Amino acid sequence: MASGKKLFTRKQVEESKEQGTNLFILHDKVYDVGPFLNEHPGGEEVLSEQRNKDGSEAFDDVGHSEDAKELMQKYEIGEIVEAERLNIKPKKVEWIASKSGQSQKSAEEGSGLPYGLIAVAVVVLLIAYNLGLFSSSAQ
Repeated sequence: MASGKKLFTRKQVEESKEQGTNLFILHDKVYDVGPFLNEHPGGEEVLSEQRNKDGSEAFDDVGHSEDAKELMQKYEIGEIVEAERLNIKPKKVEWIASKSGQSQKSAEEGSGLPYGLIAVAVVVLLIAYNLGLFSSSAQ
């Protein structure tokens, strides 16, 4: 490896018990985030849960910012040996904030127009009924 970083087997990462370290794997790279535990915006528990594991899926699912991904480079200490690499590319998760401040899921659920039309129709019918427009004029 040209970068001079250490090569690890998955078993070495899983069995690491060195005090003050917190090793885990993200996309075939090995990180020690022990020094970053107290600074992590999501709390140290999030990182501790991934200790000695492959946290690639959890990392991708959260949708980290580009700044967070750049910061991770500081904690990279090596790579998984080539024979054990999964070669899975990071997921690209994009968070889209709507102008109204709704969550992405809420924005996708629609504008509520059908419910609005039903409400307007009910109000119009009630007004028409109260004005006597539906009274029978068969007298």
